[in-house]
Amino acid sequence: MTAVDGLLTVIDMQRVFAEPDSPWATPRYAEAAAGVRRLLPAFGDRVAFTRFVAPAKPEGSWRPYYEQWPFARQPPDARLWDLTDDFADRPGHVVTATTFGKWGPELAQHVGQDGRLVLAGVSTDCCVLSTALAAADAGIEVLVAADACAGVDDDSHAKALYVMDLYRPLIRVTTVAELLEAAAP
Repeated sequence: MTAVDGLLTVIDMQRVFAEPDSPWATPRYAEAAAGVRRLLPAFGDRVAFTRFVAPAKPEGSWRPYYEQWPFARQPPDARLWDLTDDFADRPGHVVTATTFGKWGPELAQHVGQDGRLVLAGVSTDCCVLSTALAAADAGIEVLVAADACAGVDDDSHAKALYVMDLYRPLIRVTTVAELLEAAAP
């Protein structure tokens, strides 16, 4: 298999979104994780994982956000912020951020000015969407692997995919199979 062009960025595949008893559990996390696992070999070492963590001291509109979600006010090394076991030991760059969107200098450095960002992970309607829009605004081609993402619920997932696909050609919603087909020799 040849490598898929671009940087696979696996958004927030963390315990806080995977564990069913978490207030932020993503119901289809396991399905998204299965899609991510299928993609990983096609990208080789061109993979970055992201982690969402709470800031030490929330500022601005983050203050009422964390008043609504006080359980999340834990340090970056708290267990809930860990990548799940199936991704924790994978080689690859890890970007940790206190923001929904993960696009910034760290990812930009790995993608390059004329690069491609392939997104997978959770939650489609929050961190994936925020990352996709910021990268597209920076002039980066963005592909979103719909079946390697999951939202807070099916309706929100579908709506977020619809909105992102409105940004064609800057953002294109695709599937794991389409990405792997592109990598076939």
